[in-house]
Amino acid sequence: MVALSARNVYKVFGRQGRRAVERLENGASRDEIKHLGTAAVIDASFDVDPGEIFVVMGLSGSGKSTLIRTLNGLHPATTGSIEIGGTDIAKASGSELRAIRRKKVSMVFQHFALLPHRTVLDNAAYGLEIQGVGRSERLERAREVVELTGLGGWQDSVPAQLSGGMQQRVGLARALASDTEILLMDEAFSALDPLIRREMQDQLVELQTRLGKTIVFITHDLNEAVRLGDRIAVMRDGRIVQIDTGEKILSDPADEYVARFIADVDRSRVITAGSVMTRPATTVWENYGPGEALRTLRDSQVSAAYVIDRRQRLVGSVYDEELLEAQRRREDRIGPYIHPDTSAVNVDTPISEVFAPAAEARLAVPVTDDEDRLLGVVPRVALLEAMVPSELEDAGGSVEDLSPPDEAGDDAGGAHAATGGAHAATTDAATTTTTETETR
Repeated sequence: MVALSARNVYKVFGRQGRRAVERLENGASRDEIKHLGTAAVIDASFDVDPGEIFVVMGLSGSGKSTLIRTLNGLHPATTGSIEIGGTDIAKASGSELRAIRRKKVSMVFQHFALLPHRTVLDNAAYGLEIQGVGRSERLERAREVVELTGLGGWQDSVPAQLSGGMQQRVGLARALASDTEILLMDEAFSALDPLIRREMQDQLVELQTRLGKTIVFITHDLNEAVRLGDRIAVMRDGRIVQIDTGEKILSDPADEYVARFIADVDRSRVITAGSVMTRPATTVWENYGPGEALRTLRDSQVSAAYVIDRRQRLVGSVYDEELLEAQRRREDRIGPYIHPDTSAVNVDTPISEVFAPAAEARLAVPVTDDEDRLLGVVPRVALLEAMVPSELEDAGGSVEDLSPPDEAGDDAGGAHAATGGAHAATTDAATTTTTETETR
């Protein structure tokens, strides 16, 4: 069951919204229906899974802020359906909608929206007060989230005594205290300076890991999007043009607009070892004798290989010249000639952390899973190729060149795309009994 589902959602500001939608459905452009209304969101469809951080990203005027406000009914959709917990909010009565906002969905705004005359603790408890929770219970729950969000010791302070980052923590604490299943966060960190913003991003990921909240996060910052999002929806002119993981968007942008949008992102911190690894040329079993190991290297035309045990766990590496010496000495096992490995990286390691071991290792960097099983290797050339922009990006230009000539602000805001597996290559490598490592 999905936490939130949007289907064919349109939001047109103006008195002739439905007529505008009909024109859009028949192929009219956003500009062609201006006389009928402002099309902020056009045909948006997506699902958000429980516990997922789903990021909606786009330039000012793309429709992202309007979209998030349709998700809790602040801007009722012109047409389409939005289901939360199986309830279509477009068809919900006023009382049902208020109950959804109190118990199912909380919202964190860019401009903290704190009550200036109330303390941190009372601000954090405010949502519970609206729900009708008794004072002692709501204050106890508020104390818990105040500690959880790093505000311990500040509970009796008022907002004017806090920094911008701390005020945003209060807004987050208030949303968490309400204990709703879904958090909607509209440019929640964009007003903060870069250092505090980074700290808040770290805190959000940590809280989501601990609490398992479902989060829809709006941002115009691609680096923030790829840092936070399990999946990212890219919007342009009211439409969702791509939904995918940050890694997939970087490696396979849907169109020229997306390619230019991502041109400045730090790829090395998004693309993982698992996405660029290749099948090893060969591996050697740890119980091989020198002669058998040498034949394996010769057949694969390599001078070194990684050694694995019967459970495919990485043991180390061996080299042909040392195996020849072992053979001359009539050794019956390669054990004394196995070099322990210190260069292995996890399948989820960003490639920014693979360059150092790649520079020092004699072999391609081994990639392992959480149980130390060898899944593949990352040759140096794969690292370099991963840093090269796609052909679409090579076409030149900037994302600003692709913006519409007359933006209507962020409220003048798709096609649903299922996310692909981030590590499709791992299955093939992990299920191969004898896969070996090629030299660089």
